[in-house]
Amino acid sequence: MTGQTPDFAEQEFFTALTEANVDTLNIVLADDFVLIDVMTGSEVPKPALLDVIMSGQLKFESIDRVAFRVRVYGTVAVITGHTEMNGLYDGHPFQARSRYTHVFVSEGGHWRMVAAQGTQIAPDPGTR
Repeated sequence: MTGQTPDFAEQEFFTALTEANVDTLNIVLADDFVLIDVMTGSEVPKPALLDVIMSGQLKFESIDRVAFRVRVYGTVAVITGHTEMNGLYDGHPFQARSRYTHVFVSEGGHWRMVAAQGTQIAPDPGTR
């Protein structure tokens, strides 16, 4: 487990979110991990993310990784991509289509996510 390649580590991250697997998230995410939330733009440190997942306040029903690109620079990898997500927050359903940037660092032969930024994709003006 835990990321022999950045792509594998990222897939572990998405799977752990949909399975609410805090143990795997704790391994995949670096201790100083920070998420910039796709819905609010707020900064979410690792402990806060683990808390909302563990409590069930945030539940991901599905995360589809539509497209992604991996670029490796020595011990750092940057993955940019497109996801479509469905879930519940405080019991309220949400959907998000986003572009994202994930930054990974190789530590002891394993890739760990140190930062994540999501940006919502605006609806097509013709579909509003």
